[in-house]
Amino acid sequence: MAVASATTLFFSPFPTSSNQPHHRHRRPDAFTLRPSSISTPNFLPQLSFSLNSSPIPRRRRFSAEASIGDSESGGSTSTSDDDGLVGEDAAVFNLSEQKLASWVYFTVILGVVLFVLNVVWIDNSAGGVGKAFVDAVSGLSDSHEVVMLALIFIFAVVHSGLASLRDQGEKLVGERAFRVLFAGVSLPLAVSTVVYFINHRYDGVQLWQLHSIPGLHQLVWLSSFISFFFLYPSTFNLLEVAAVDKPKMHLWETGIMRITRHPQMVGQVIWCLAHTVWIGNSVAVAASIGLIGHHLFGVWNGDRRLAKRYGADFEAVKRRTSVVPFAAILDGRQKLPDDYYKEFIRLPYLSITALTIGAYLAHPLMQAASFRLHW
Repeated sequence: MAVASATTLFFSPFPTSSNQPHHRHRRPDAFTLRPSSISTPNFLPQLSFSLNSSPIPRRRRFSAEASIGDSESGGSTSTSDDDGLVGEDAAVFNLSEQKLASWVYFTVILGVVLFVLNVVWIDNSAGGVGKAFVDAVSGLSDSHEVVMLALIFIFAVVHSGLASLRDQGEKLVGERAFRVLFAGVSLPLAVSTVVYFINHRYDGVQLWQLHSIPGLHQLVWLSSFISFFFLYPSTFNLLEVAAVDKPKMHLWETGIMRITRHPQMVGQVIWCLAHTVWIGNSVAVAASIGLIGHHLFGVWNGDRRLAKRYGADFEAVKRRTSVVPFAAILDGRQKLPDDYYKEFIRLPYLSITALTIGAYLAHPLMQAASFRLHW
């Protein structure tokens, strides 16, 4: 996937080079705490950031700044500007528009969510049911590949199913309540899938071993790092993810969206290919097939839902963007502004850089925590 970006999967972004034999409790390499590893594009309404509040020249900015107690309007406003943009400017963060109270609420909510998740799902000694769930799924087959695919399938059905019911659910219980339901169901399933992958990624049949190829580790590291810059822009809407601000379905049009209309899918494919090449066994292949398949479904389902919500505005965005990276740019449908680089010099992308490097450095700690669960 997000609870922040957190309603989605977490794998550590970079493999670590090692010449050790394949004992899963010793390998600090192959994964990624990926906010949205198993999450579907377009399904996690989220937050956007920019380094300062000054607008990009020639481009009108759009930001959804609904804090607690604000207006009850529906989706984000879609308005044309001088460049013909009908969607929102992605990854914008204006510090002057932030409310301290909103971020205090966010911190409290995040703490409560993590505490409840630990007690109800993760901590075996406290009666957490996560192990029982994984054991039940593991009972379907002695094959780690089958169990891996089953866990991903369960997550995908629940996650994408709830996303597809979003319009009806929000009308029934409201935007914030539906977000709590969505995250409360998706997050435990995501955690279970991630932990199982961490604990069993070296239990499959070894299909190839390429670690001795010069430069391969660096290539996998770089690919994993780049994959995080393809996060769907809504991932940055932390206040919406935590339901502090009213969650909205956004129609983004700038930044990474100019390269591909479905960046989450592209990032997942990059991550999966890199890690499958590095791990080189049947469990990694099974996980990649499941994750990529889920995200490809998200391409269709995300477009369908945006078309239903935004109609002609989405069709306009669709005409000048592409699913395949850079395709719309190469065939002339997408015209990059001269100052395009400014759409990436924003706080979310600086934060991604820091977080992915931090996750890499914390890699052994994350793996040790997973191993202790014995899932």
